[in-house]
Amino acid sequence: MSKAANENIALKTTIEQWKERNDAARIKVARAALSLASSDTMVLEAVKDLQSICQRKPYNNALVRSVGILPLLVQCLEYKDKDVRCAVLELLLQLMEDDNDSKEMIVEIISIPTIIQMLSSSHQSIRHASLVFLLEISRSQGLCEKIGSVNGAILMLITMKYRQSYDAFASEKADETLRNLEHSPNNIKRMAENGLVEPLLKNLTEGCEEMKIEMASYLGEIVLGHDSKTYVAEVASPTLIKMVHSGNTLARSAAFKTLVQLSSYQPNANILIEAGIVQIMVEEMFIRKIHDEPMNSKSEAAAILANILESGLELENLQVNSHGHTMTSDYVVYNIVYMLNNSTPDELNNNLIRILLFLAKIPKPEATIVSLVKETEASYTLIELINNPHEELSIAAIKLLTVLSPHMGHILVERLCKIRGQPENLLIQSSTETTLITEKQAVSAKFLAKLPHENLTLNLALLYSNTVPAILQAISQIQRRGTRSSRFESAYLEGLVGILVRFTTTLYEPQMLFLAKTQNFTTVFTELLMKTSSDEVQRLSATGLENLSSESINLSKPQQIKRQKFMKLFYYLPEYISFGSSRRRIQLCPVHRGVCSSQNTFCIVDAKAVEKLLVCLENRNPEVVEAALSAISTLLDDKVDVDKSVSMLSEVNAVQHVLNAVKVHKQDGLRQKSFWVLEKFLNKGGDKSASDISNDRVLPAILVSAFHHGAGNTRQMAEKILRQLNKMPNPYT
Repeated sequence: MSKAANENIALKTTIEQWKERNDAARIKVARAALSLASSDTMVLEAVKDLQSICQRKPYNNALVRSVGILPLLVQCLEYKDKDVRCAVLELLLQLMEDDNDSKEMIVEIISIPTIIQMLSSSHQSIRHASLVFLLEISRSQGLCEKIGSVNGAILMLITMKYRQSYDAFASEKADETLRNLEHSPNNIKRMAENGLVEPLLKNLTEGCEEMKIEMASYLGEIVLGHDSKTYVAEVASPTLIKMVHSGNTLARSAAFKTLVQLSSYQPNANILIEAGIVQIMVEEMFIRKIHDEPMNSKSEAAAILANILESGLELENLQVNSHGHTMTSDYVVYNIVYMLNNSTPDELNNNLIRILLFLAKIPKPEATIVSLVKETEASYTLIELINNPHEELSIAAIKLLTVLSPHMGHILVERLCKIRGQPENLLIQSSTETTLITEKQAVSAKFLAKLPHENLTLNLALLYSNTVPAILQAISQIQRRGTRSSRFESAYLEGLVGILVRFTTTLYEPQMLFLAKTQNFTTVFTELLMKTSSDEVQRLSATGLENLSSESINLSKPQQIKRQKFMKLFYYLPEYISFGSSRRRIQLCPVHRGVCSSQNTFCIVDAKAVEKLLVCLENRNPEVVEAALSAISTLLDDKVDVDKSVSMLSEVNAVQHVLNAVKVHKQDGLRQKSFWVLEKFLNKGGDKSASDISNDRVLPAILVSAFHHGAGNTRQMAEKILRQLNKMPNPYT
């Protein structure tokens, strides 16, 4: 080697040594500048100088990390100047290189939540720099969990991923980062919770058995959005159903839990049915047995089936097995009732009852259910479940009993009254103005209202338990605060009024008669006619008034005046009674021909209920109109003074109200009652009523239609009125 070459090597070595000493000095200067941080400009220059030092020689990265500069750089991330923060992030990326140890060292010092916050910066440069930084540290599997565990991190990344049109660079980097984060199963779960379910579904459908179980468990735990539920059902249901059919207890448990959640979203029903879930669930409930399995698969299978049945799809002809049995066949009903009679878990009983509630809406299985409940212990089982502490189960049992009551009401009453604390416990509640009505209170009241009204045993049981004052108090409170304070308030009010109506059907019993008088039922029902927005309450109130008014003629008697010792005679005047020098005047009811009052004789004239009943004839609900007509018709019965009643009704324009009702409603029963009332006015109402009826231009067409198409009694009434109006000839004799 020549002397010149040796000199060159020495020179180069000297230069490199000088550069290294210079780099070390520059690093010390930069460190001092960062420590002082007297201005943003000074900090930015120091950071950029460190960048150039690290770019010149990779070894300098380690040197910078070793002299305590990292904590100073982390502090700089809190600066408001965007250029400083961007430069710091770029420098930190340089310091990490591709070395996982350096990444972990920096992540130990830096605040990942701070980096996540920077993703929402209004400055694009900061957003991009923080994204690139996150992407780099996400390449280390050990740091993936740390990133995903920061609140909001995955949500922010998912949001940026789907905003490609807004920021394509950010969308790309966020997507890459999320793919890296998928190395952590917990992150996959977090992604699903925040709307990105594809990673989870991919692992569920393509992963190993252990991974499938873990992913299915996650699906069962997280709360999915509606859109995600449908997508998950489409992709995952075949895999989940296979897992249910397997013998692996862990796989079955995870799959069942997820299928329960997916089936609870009603739009998924058809997807699950097409995947064959109904047949599998029926098999689980009725046939399959896995011994020593710690989970209650029958209960979850019943929950899934109940969810699907409640979706509103037409499922009567849906096949449940290879033997041709359908959802409504006796095979299904018998097995469910058998399980109900023999099962003990509350959750299973609740789901079985939900299935029966669906089947009870269909005539064929309904008849089978009624027959089985009558013949087996199921009626006792259902009634005992009313007192079950599991409120959801108790509510389901009461709902099913309510559905069955029209078919076997007296049997249910008999068995209900044998249960200690019943029926009064169905109405027990804390009575305060601020108490919200629960679903159980509403369905309980409805159940008692739907049981046969004429059942004296139940009516006396309710009377003896002193429930009526509590009912009246509850009605009053609801009227004061309105039915919108609770979503069950309206149903509860309807139930309470229905219970009051039942007492009016057994007024032949002295205690019931005394109750109706002392509690002034006539006024209660009259006020309810107008103080409610519920059609059912109006209908029930009109029915109650009809029942009460039917008794008025029996209760309204002429006043008996005791003779005074100094009087030798007394006499009645046409519209009042007078006697003695005081000429005491006692008004007689023109309709019932005796002394009447709303409280003691239930006179709806005295209660001023007639005008309110006529207003009800304008209701769009035909059931309300028919009930109001029935109540008004009690004033036209042959037992009362029909002439006076017609005269009184004419004064309040009753004919026009009835004509309006018959034009709006076509129901046969309603028309029959309307025609009956109109016929009374034609016979007893004089020229004005006859003129109002005969001059109505629409009525003849209605009568002709009823004559041609109406049922027997309606047809006869229409024919009768047509003859009176000279619209058809009298029969030839």
